[in-house]
Amino acid sequence: MNLYVHFPFCRSRCAYCALLSRAGTSPAARAAHVDRVVREVGALADAPRTVYFGGGTPALCALAPVFAALRRKGPAPAEFTVELHPADATPGTLDALRRGGVNRISLGVQSFDDAALAAMGRGHSADEAEAAFRRIRAVFPNAGLDLIAGWPGTSDASWRATVDRALSLAPVHVSCYSLIHEPKTRLDLAVRKGEVVLPDDDAALAQVALARDAFAAAGLVRYEVSNYARPGFACRHNQAVWRGEDYVGVGEGAHGRVALARTVGTRGGYDTASVTPEEDALERALLGLRTADGLDLADISRRWPLLAPRIPAWRDRLAALVPPGILASPSADRFVPTDRGFEVVDAVLAELL
Repeated sequence: MNLYVHFPFCRSRCAYCALLSRAGTSPAARAAHVDRVVREVGALADAPRTVYFGGGTPALCALAPVFAALRRKGPAPAEFTVELHPADATPGTLDALRRGGVNRISLGVQSFDDAALAAMGRGHSADEAEAAFRRIRAVFPNAGLDLIAGWPGTSDASWRATVDRALSLAPVHVSCYSLIHEPKTRLDLAVRKGEVVLPDDDAALAQVALARDAFAAAGLVRYEVSNYARPGFACRHNQAVWRGEDYVGVGEGAHGRVALARTVGTRGGYDTASVTPEEDALERALLGLRTADGLDLADISRRWPLLAPRIPAWRDRLAALVPPGILASPSADRFVPTDRGFEVVDAVLAELL
């Protein structure tokens, strides 16, 4: 079992963010959320193999009670990740995380262009992000950072400078996301008012390609659409999700998947929906196409027998995508995305569905 814990609190809300988070909350509200998380972690049947604290900004909460609750469950997780904002990377906080059992940090940087950071509403400068990452690496060898490609107004030269500065810090992991235009965000409002013009798809993909090539030259291997890591440093928690394993979501805003149940944390509890066995199998199996492992049709038939009748048609459809360079096929039953395939993976998934 894998555990995701959501902390829906931020100092301020980023212009592009559509995740569940609130700014300006009281210490009492944050303490109540921690109490809830402690209770629900205590109710878990088993000790989790991986733990991921996301948000929001987990470090805005007092995390020691949660660490204690996890220790009471049994053996320490193989991987314990916490997302941090540069403002959180203080010596005291980093030491507390280390003592709490955390062994992996993901730092939200997004850009090393101060103008872009200000427009995003990140609340930190490029220099502050660099200093934060250097402090993190001194405590946590397994540390990575996040970047956003395709921010409006970002020139190719500025983006190249961001990528180069990120690599100068020698991260073992980088997540490089293409900007998503989410409705009801501050960015969306600015776009609708005509104050901001989003780059076209070709320009955004060119920035992703620039980053991909630079990461590869630096020894960071692309193992998922938006994720790159040095050998041995891929995020185990996310890999478990993409391999189709169960994960429990704890806290307001947390999503979970256990057997046929899908949960979303609300302020008062959880909204739960059920899927059919076939829907469940499709979701778990096809996530593999987002990764460098791709789809192994023989393995899918073994793990999810319900999908076996679909395999012949899938094989034909996937094989047809090999000549145009969207997929590669190391064997008759295995198909993996190429660089071009990663760009259009959603269309390939739609074709299979």
